[in-house]
Amino acid sequence: MPTPQPPFDLDLLRTFVAIADNGGFTRAAERVGRTQSTVSLQIRKLEDGLGRRVFERDPGRDLRLTPDGEILLGFARQMLRLADEARSRLMEPDADGVVRLGTPEDFATAHLPEVLARFARAHPRVALDVNCDFTVNLLDGFAKGQYDLVLFKREPQGQGGVGGGVGVWREVLVWAASPRLLIRPDAALPLVLAPVPDVYRKRALASLDAAGRAWRIVYTSPSLAGLQAAVKAGLGITVLPKEMVPPGFVLLGPEQGLPPLPDTEIVLYRAPGALPRAATLLAEHIVHSMENAVVPGAAAE
Repeated sequence: MPTPQPPFDLDLLRTFVAIADNGGFTRAAERVGRTQSTVSLQIRKLEDGLGRRVFERDPGRDLRLTPDGEILLGFARQMLRLADEARSRLMEPDADGVVRLGTPEDFATAHLPEVLARFARAHPRVALDVNCDFTVNLLDGFAKGQYDLVLFKREPQGQGGVGGGVGVWREVLVWAASPRLLIRPDAALPLVLAPVPDVYRKRALASLDAAGRAWRIVYTSPSLAGLQAAVKAGLGITVLPKEMVPPGFVLLGPEQGLPPLPDTEIVLYRAPGALPRAATLLAEHIVHSMENAVVPGAAAE
């Protein structure tokens, strides 16, 4: 009797990776655009085909990967990346033209280099014109027709949120500082922030005001590198996505009198009307690539 083949259906693997990265079935269902019951059925099908459990589901405990699930996760990421690259190369090998992309600087720095590099390898005749700016400026330029695609930050809304767009990433925000910074509970909190209209600045000040915590802005810069340099020097505290906290920084929280920060969502907008084929391909590539990326710091359910 032939040995059954493992159920390496890419759709099942994509759902499996989404659950592992988002820490639970509910958030994963939002990310892959399915109901929670459908996601549960997909994982059951995957486990039945493997004859092994990939998640521990003990009541009252966090959802965790089993040892077999840990092994599968690494291979699943590789298979999904290869499938996406093969699809791009085989289905549209001759795409050309220029794609105008707007993106926040920090997202471009942390997540886009490898994503755009894979796209460039699959479509060597496509030129990428990438501009980094604040969300408000990106949306203003998008409204004026300056971009084919734009990535920007907004309040998390999940699938079908108002305003359209496709959610491609969820940022978990944290307070970060240098260990050399001395925080006095009776003094105004020194802040290192980007200028208006930065989303993180808005998050920081609104959270501190709601908590009744006094603050003062001691350093302002539109440059991510400039902000991190000021924090490293011990000038003050800043807000960063959790996955972008540099080595040597410390995370701060309630023990230092700091309130929690709400997440932000990175959304992809496409220009209205008929997009050039190269822009459509890049949009699909970004969405698929970020589906397979790790979402750090997501709370388990």
